[in-house]
Amino acid sequence: MLPLQGLRVVSVEQYGAGPFGTMFLVNLGADVIKVEDPRFGGDVSRQLGPHFLEGDDASQNSMFYQQLNHNKRSLTLDLSKEEGRAVLRDLVKDADALASNLRGDVPGKLGLTYAALSAANPKLVCAHLTAYGREDERAAWPGYDYIMQAEAGYFQLTGEPSGPPSRFGLSIIDFMTGVTMAYALVAGVLNARETGQGRDIDVNLFDVALYNLNYVAMWRMNAGYNQPRVPRSAHFSLTPCQLYRTADSWIYVMCNKEKFWGVLCGKLGRPELREDARFATFKERLQNRDELTRVLDDAFAAKTTAEWLAVFNGEVPAAPVLDVGEALSNPYVANSDRIAEAAFGNGKAFKVLRGPVRCKGEGVAPTPAPALGQQSDEILREIGYSDERIAELRRNGVV
Repeated sequence: MLPLQGLRVVSVEQYGAGPFGTMFLVNLGADVIKVEDPRFGGDVSRQLGPHFLEGDDASQNSMFYQQLNHNKRSLTLDLSKEEGRAVLRDLVKDADALASNLRGDVPGKLGLTYAALSAANPKLVCAHLTAYGREDERAAWPGYDYIMQAEAGYFQLTGEPSGPPSRFGLSIIDFMTGVTMAYALVAGVLNARETGQGRDIDVNLFDVALYNLNYVAMWRMNAGYNQPRVPRSAHFSLTPCQLYRTADSWIYVMCNKEKFWGVLCGKLGRPELREDARFATFKERLQNRDELTRVLDDAFAAKTTAEWLAVFNGEVPAAPVLDVGEALSNPYVANSDRIAEAAFGNGKAFKVLRGPVRCKGEGVAPTPAPALGQQSDEILREIGYSDERIAELRRNGVV
């Protein structure tokens, strides 16, 4: 039995951050009911290209949408109507939590808060993922990952010093905020099961982006040091920890413990570097990083990246620099269960990444992300609605 088997989450979610967070719940056995507005085609990511599959329904063909939503169930519900909000109140009666990732001023307007839903279920946890929070002067502002990276300092920490400011390669703030919401939701449910009292729990993109500054923020706040970008994607304080040129490409080396520096010197056939006063400890190597880079580039130029990795044999923390295609075809990935397969009803199969949290001997087999409203009738019947009532909701444009 997976850890979250039996957990039911109603999620008013769209695009990236919220759906990514609830994927972690699904992968551990939770039942996630994805509530979508039928007026606008549901989750906007259903239309997001440029790459599409050949599923049973056009609304489920976006590859972007599929990787964020497999194994969920979809219910269409117009929450702008009071009748739709009444259905939501019935829906959460037997749910553990309601999750949402909407603009900060929207949950209150749509009745997604604990105050609006606690009469239906006093133990309900309402987890809100917003751009800037629900209460301050930016509550009504739209917000997305990359603008958080820009304002929280990431652009000025990423890339070569001589180049323009750069964003992180992926939507890392969306992903981390989604995981943070999932963690907060489970924590809230644990407390609600103990006390019988639910609550609102808030997380926002900006706060997660800022919190991730971590030790770099500590340096600025307490030592007055404003960290600039550094060459070769190097660690800000540990050396050698950066890119080095090999005979054919690049290798990334991370000697983040003193012992690895000694091992590296031996593997490179340069044991005398261990005794060189310029490179004796992290402190000296940081002070002389440019000179050390030249020395190590010369050493690494003797072999290809693959040859060096064979020499290191897992004793020196190092990796090749791969593109996405190479990363996925890497034997360490391709010969494992890290990539799974799902199939539409029409027999068309496709690949998805398997979740990173593992429970020995257990797992959720991937099923395709649902078509828009695919399980609407099923879910409404589960909460006691008759076929006649469901038909009435459809006539009224609620479902």
